[in-house]
Amino acid sequence: MPPHTEPQTILFLAANPKDTERLRLDQELRDISQGLERARKRDQFNLEQRLAVRPLDIRRAMLDVSPQIIHFSGHGGGEKGLVFEDESGKAKLVGGDALAGLFELFADRITCVVLNGCYSKVQAEAIAKHIPYVIGMNQAIGDKAAIAFAVGFYDALGAGRSIEFAYKLGCAAIRMEGSAEHLTPELVRGGAVADSSDRVTFPASNPPGSGGRQANPKRERNEEQMGNAQVFISYRTQDPDRSLAQEFYAAIQAAGYSTFMAGESIRLGEDWAQRIDAELARCDYFLLLLSERSAVSEMVTEEVRRAKQLRDQTGKPLILPIRINFPISAPLNYDLRGYLQRIQQREWHTAEDTPVILEEILALLSEGTVSQPVSVPEEGDPPAISEVFAQQESIEMPPLPVAEPELPGGQVDLASQFYVERGKIEAQCYEAIATSGALIRVKAPRQMGKTSLMSRILRYAEQQGCLGVPLSFQVADSVVFADLDRFLRWFAASVTRRLKLANRLNEYWDEVFGSKDNCTAYFEEYLLPTLDKPLALCLDEVDMVFQHLTIAADFFGLLRNWHEMGKTSELWKRFRLVVVHSTEVYIPMNINQSPFNVGLPIELPEFTAEQVQDLAARHGLRWNTSQIGRLMSMVGGHPYLVRLALYHIARGNTTLEVLLREAPTEAGLYGDHLRRHLWNLEQHPELANAVRQLVATQDVVRLPSVQAFQLHSMGLVDLQGNDVMFRSELYRTYFADRLGARR
Repeated sequence: MPPHTEPQTILFLAANPKDTERLRLDQELRDISQGLERARKRDQFNLEQRLAVRPLDIRRAMLDVSPQIIHFSGHGGGEKGLVFEDESGKAKLVGGDALAGLFELFADRITCVVLNGCYSKVQAEAIAKHIPYVIGMNQAIGDKAAIAFAVGFYDALGAGRSIEFAYKLGCAAIRMEGSAEHLTPELVRGGAVADSSDRVTFPASNPPGSGGRQANPKRERNEEQMGNAQVFISYRTQDPDRSLAQEFYAAIQAAGYSTFMAGESIRLGEDWAQRIDAELARCDYFLLLLSERSAVSEMVTEEVRRAKQLRDQTGKPLILPIRINFPISAPLNYDLRGYLQRIQQREWHTAEDTPVILEEILALLSEGTVSQPVSVPEEGDPPAISEVFAQQESIEMPPLPVAEPELPGGQVDLASQFYVERGKIEAQCYEAIATSGALIRVKAPRQMGKTSLMSRILRYAEQQGCLGVPLSFQVADSVVFADLDRFLRWFAASVTRRLKLANRLNEYWDEVFGSKDNCTAYFEEYLLPTLDKPLALCLDEVDMVFQHLTIAADFFGLLRNWHEMGKTSELWKRFRLVVVHSTEVYIPMNINQSPFNVGLPIELPEFTAEQVQDLAARHGLRWNTSQIGRLMSMVGGHPYLVRLALYHIARGNTTLEVLLREAPTEAGLYGDHLRRHLWNLEQHPELANAVRQLVATQDVVRLPSVQAFQLHSMGLVDLQGNDVMFRSELYRTYFADRLGARR
């Protein structure tokens, strides 16, 4: 069938609910319209518009105008969906699956969909199962950049160019506006259709589905990476790390591979958070230069976490760690060690090692290797801190951004040199864990000392004759959370491994019974009877489970059931549980099935002025109340930030005056900490918008409960009844400077 000659209809859908940040959607529509009116091929296009769009309006408009191109302009909410309006004009999210189902019904007409809103790539990938070309944003995008992309895209279509050319011109238009967001739009190809010739075709473009184009975008990207691998170099901006990174960068570039290195690739004024996130998402290989200093960096740990998460989800990037004058025997912080466990690592000591390592890297790129090299058997654990206790806190060792969940015997005093007890909290926990069937719930924002307290509870339980097992959900692969059965099998197997027992899951997991029943039987019939001591199980980073509603209620209900059985069953009285989390429990749960309203609740407060003064004295600093007050006026009583300041001042690396002047900047002592928070906010536009509300006023702000709880768990805000306010002046000043208007 020949291509349709009728004009092609573009349906412009706009939504800017009254409870969301104002966007210039009218300007976007006007500029697109004017561009098409002056276009050489203007007779080939009709532009239809629907404003203040509700879900109902979408399907009606698609029926009424039968568009070939659909353009959405507005806010995006990442995995939660695109933001439309409800009957009252307020925000209503519509998820990717629902949109994909709708577009599937119109797949015989629609050729292209443009989702011009933040974090819309999630929906783009869902819709691309049915539509040949879908454009989405891989992160937040500013109003100016979004408009520039749209105008450039439709200018190209109006000139008779292909969709792929139009996409590239849209990205170029962003760059020409002086914005660094040209990597934010992504074109996802898909739409396997039985007869693509029935579609409207565009001048100078191949018919959808032809020309070797793959219906599966993941497969297509894997094929492309073989010919043009992209490498991300993670490094510390001081020598020898920086010089070595530059050497690797030059050599890999010279070999014909696309390489990203922040110092070489990010231009002055460019939004580094958006650029790094985009490059991580694109890269096939993640080259990690790991030195003693970078090993305690929050940003490095976060970069590695993101790289591992991407690999779990998409099969790339391949993580290639190189230790720079930092022996493999030297331990890492707990999270970093977990992310890199079983990954083969190389050591660099002198310039003589450079060509050898570089040759190996280039060989991997040349071969297109995508399988992750491993260095230990699959069942191996990361080295326990009790085996290499080089991380004990001392005046010579900088504070770790992530605390250890275990303390080795005989080393408690060393590790406690800078541990500050919080009144009677420790005594309450020790008394509780010594009780049969105990349940302790520890809650506090990140880096407030939860894991340090947990490790001491665990150590005390072991001294009282228990077998202690710490388990952090932070180091679980993303695929573990795919469904309840897989999660519970991982959970049971992880506890078994840490008890150094044989894995007998297959004997106790019967598909006739439910996953919760199987997991209970495994503990009840195998683990607990096998142990000659009570089991004290400490679960850290439980917030990770909150994000997965399909498993959270069942898993927490299971824990509550085990605790209740401990009141009557002699066997379950030997089971003691510590649950550690950062935020309020915002998932819906039956009050009788939740473990979060029973047991001993512990909420860790910030340090008091007296505790900060005591900690300063332990660092050899004789500070008066004025000096203590000045530090706390900037960072409050945040344990990690206070400790970091005292460490560097005690070592003569800075002074209190310099620290306070530079504190809320990326050049200051807390730059690494602040950049990590900004990076996380960039990933969650609803949280970034909430922080903008806080920046705009000195008063408390009323936020939706989930957003308030999440910001509190990050440690950015204090809860004041139903309202929130910044936890410290450090965050207020930094985010006032860094956060601008976003879609």
